Amino acid sequence: MANVSCRKRGNYWQYRFDVARVDGKRKQISKSGFKTKKEALAAGIKALSEYNNSGNVFEPNTISVSDYLDYWLDTYCKMNLKYSTQQGYINIINTHLKPKFGMYKLNALSAASIQEYANDLKIEGYAKSSLTGIISVLSCALNYAVEPLHYIAFNPCTYVKYPKYTRDTKKDKRFIISPEDFKRILERFPEDSNFYIPLMIGYYTGLRISETFALTWDDIDLNNKTISVNKITVKRNHGVEPRRVTKVKGTKQEHSDWYFGTPKTSTSTRIVHIGDTLCSALKRAKANQRKNELQYGEFYTKIYKQTVNDEKGEPITKLIEVEKSIPINLPVVDLICVREDGHMVTTDSFKYCSRVIRHELQIAFNYHSLRHTHATLLIENGANVKDVQERLGHTDIQTTLNTYVHNTPNNQQTSVDIFERLIN
Repeated sequence: MANVSCRKRGNYWQYRFDVARVDGKRKQISKSGFKTKKEALAAGIKALSEYNNSGNVFEPNTISVSDYLDYWLDTYCKMNLKYSTQQGYINIINTHLKPKFGMYKLNALSAASIQEYANDLKIEGYAKSSLTGIISVLSCALNYAVEPLHYIAFNPCTYVKYPKYTRDTKKDKRFIISPEDFKRILERFPEDSNFYIPLMIGYYTGLRISETFALTWDDIDLNNKTISVNKITVKRNHGVEPRRVTKVKGTKQEHSDWYFGTPKTSTSTRIVHIGDTLCSALKRAKANQRKNELQYGEFYTKIYKQTVNDEKGEPITKLIEVEKSIPINLPVVDLICVREDGHMVTTDSFKYCSRVIRHELQIAFNYHSLRHTHATLLIENGANVKDVQERLGHTDIQTTLNTYVHNTPNNQQTSVDIFERLIN
């Protein structure tokens, strides 16, 4: 076992001890600047103990939080996380974590500084989900620094307590679209609109937005009235290029392509049964697509798929839009959600629809509201929770209960009626 030795160098004392050899060569850890031999020896014994217990040298680390986060993204996230998750992490890191902690040394991060930041986020008006998301990304990164890297001894986020939030009941109610409001939405976006079918699918099935826009006609079984959910759409960015139309100094835009990705979880791959209303709407949409293709002729846009490798070397499916007149030797993708001329309708396209519903119709809305509404109406009207869980593709039934099932006045009255019957 290594021993700590001390020696005087100038006016100060220094400790040193041997550590594991590297390439057969002797290596030592040393630190000076102590006023007395006793101080140097005590510090040396502590450092040696920590070294023996963890294999890590607990001296001030030179790596910054900013550099470490980049390293974590490159070595862990890109190899283990879905592309969409990576993009969410990158956004949080660049927008929040680097500006706040980037210049710190990694081993200088303390629970106190992170706690103060979490409190500030609440004071600044960040939602609870946003706050927990930001701190969770930091915690995941620091966990990796503890194990397996041994860059730091412990994760300071472990000791951070999230500020308490008062539940906003108005916010809960906004997720439920009433039948009257949905009728108004369809009046604004009728059957000849690009957004009619996505709205109908969301309301009548509870599919996620990325699942809806990935549906192809071979996923639809109109005879058995089912939809096969087996893929999602993902937008992947490929750097930036100058904006050519809007000549505003310094503006840039990202070049991006659309891909098919795997569903969120294994249970997200599922068969969803549909009723006559949606089935009829899909039949009409399919007939209209074929009619439009004939009318546009060679100017109709066809969508093809090409298998390419991602940054992990794994195969992914890229979607390519090409006019029908241009020959291309790739398999055709027969998407359900397309414009009149055949171009893709995407999750980005749908942002316009959401803005109109929110601002013009004054209905609190996003596409996920349709999913919340679908689950709530089913539960409120007696559907089995387990069936709803499978319909939505949730891994855990608690997600169905806690996130998507809201306490409506009808539910409350039902509870009162049940109790009245019991006691009388």
